[in-house]
Amino acid sequence: MPVLDLREKILEGDLSELLHHSKDEDYPAEVGKLLGTLPTEHAINTFLSLPEKVQIQIFGFLDAVLQIGIIEELPRPKISNILNTLESNDRIAFFDSLDGIQVTEYLNLLNDKNRLATYDLLGYPENSVARLINTTFTTVRKEWTIGQAIEHLRRFYSDTPAANVIFVVDSGGKLIDDIPIRRLVLNEHSKKIEDIMDGFYVKLEIQDSIEDAIQKFKEYDRVALPVTNSNNIVMGVVTVDDVIDEAEEKDTKEMQQFGGLESLDLPYVKTSFFTLVQKRAGWLIILFLSEMLTATAMAHFQVELEKAVALMIFLPLIISSGGNSGSQAATLIIRAMALKELSPRDWWYVMRREVLSGLTLGIILGTVGFVRIAVWHEVGWGAYGQFPWWMVGLTVAFSLIGVVMWGTLSGSMIPIVLKRMKLDPATSSAPFVATLVDVTGLIIYFTVAAILLHL
Repeated sequence: MPVLDLREKILEGDLSELLHHSKDEDYPAEVGKLLGTLPTEHAINTFLSLPEKVQIQIFGFLDAVLQIGIIEELPRPKISNILNTLESNDRIAFFDSLDGIQVTEYLNLLNDKNRLATYDLLGYPENSVARLINTTFTTVRKEWTIGQAIEHLRRFYSDTPAANVIFVVDSGGKLIDDIPIRRLVLNEHSKKIEDIMDGFYVKLEIQDSIEDAIQKFKEYDRVALPVTNSNNIVMGVVTVDDVIDEAEEKDTKEMQQFGGLESLDLPYVKTSFFTLVQKRAGWLIILFLSEMLTATAMAHFQVELEKAVALMIFLPLIISSGGNSGSQAATLIIRAMALKELSPRDWWYVMRREVLSGLTLGIILGTVGFVRIAVWHEVGWGAYGQFPWWMVGLTVAFSLIGVVMWGTLSGSMIPIVLKRMKLDPATSSAPFVATLVDVTGLIIYFTVAAILLHL
């Protein structure tokens, strides 16, 4: 049944079609996504109407707001059953969304093993792979036969994404190798595990950042990576689907910050109207106050403006060119740092490259601006008072060169400076760079005009 039709049936209180597909492999993820599109109260009531077995399946696929709303409506034994049944990474994600008092309350509902593991993992930084780790992983010994290994997996492990790769460990639990499950299937059962080992594995350490994990998954094209402690003992596994979710969340926050607003804590459709206003108002006020410097700069050059009113014609052209070049440079550098192509130590390389780029782009735009003024003069559309057209053209051309160079340099250096200060480079948003270049662009423009036109 189409998703929209199924959604309508749920809104009408008919869950028969929803339950009909409960044995499908993708059922939990699809239902979690579907409930996320419903009004919160209706989604909670729908969840509570489902059988407990189905509730356990889909809980980990719900967003944090919905999870908390559901937990508040359930009796404590049911809460305990759901939380203890969750995979460890989903359990950590749930506890991450709680405040301090709630964390303590719900930790007490976990069994001893899960409580200890959860408490330990919550002690790691929020940006570490410990927050994504799944402690249900598959290990075998190198001296086993493939037949023994397969029987071991069948008896003690469940069908999860983490089971796509098995890890070979020694008697102390230290990692020796990783083997894709297909290698077991495609070899004779009589062979030993050490016969199909290649001795090469990629791993994460538990204190590594999520950015490190994203980079390794991209570089080595793996579906799961083991996570070890400082003694190379396997602590768990991180799967690519969890990393993709984190990468998407990170990219979303960076895009929101780059657009000139605070990042949203919840999806757009779940964020209240007043929260949206609050998130957007702060940056708008800062940018507005910054733009007031533009008016101050124009007031400073009021005498020059009175002498050459024609300069006002080209003011938007100059300002927008500087802002556009700055936004371009900021976008390129922020993305390059996110992809680990650049680091703050490369600032001199970036500066040289962007100064040259800014000069070249400024010359191109300056030439276009000069030609535009020349053409308008020839067809009789340009009137520049007491100043010859070519002097106005040179003023615009040289101003464009200076403003574009400055915009490019500012847009490229500000993200690097912020990164050096251990701040998020995305906060050097395009609007911020554009505002900075607006003010300095005015100064450059009128300074060039004062020199060339003798104002």
